[in-house]
Amino acid sequence: MTKVTFFKKNGVYYGFKETGHTGFAPEGEDILCAAISAMTMLMINAIEVSYASDVDYTIDEKTTDITVICKAALPEYAEDEKKAYAVGGLIYAYYIQLMDLLEEYDGYLDVSEAEGPEIL
Repeated sequence: MTKVTFFKKNGVYYGFKETGHTGFAPEGEDILCAAISAMTMLMINAIEVSYASDVDYTIDEKTTDITVICKAALPEYAEDEKKAYAVGGLIYAYYIQLMDLLEEYDGYLDVSEAEGPEIL
């Protein structure tokens, strides 16, 4: 099962962590895994390129766990209020998309929200 935890601060989505494998199909044939991977990279690229904002991310090559943190979504770190709103909205849209996938792929995907982690 892939578990995705979205990070929020004062109601603003600013990152997420993905762990585990969906197990929906064998490696190389898993459409759910492919969809999540594609959406994750879309998020990183959209934030970096379309919104010209810094995004910190790590990908563990052994476990494929991914953590994405985007300070630019938080008002206290944002240089541009509109950009912060857009970046936070993009991350929230990813949350909504994964919640929609739960309807069909329950048992292979778990999506949750959490306050934190603290940003240094």
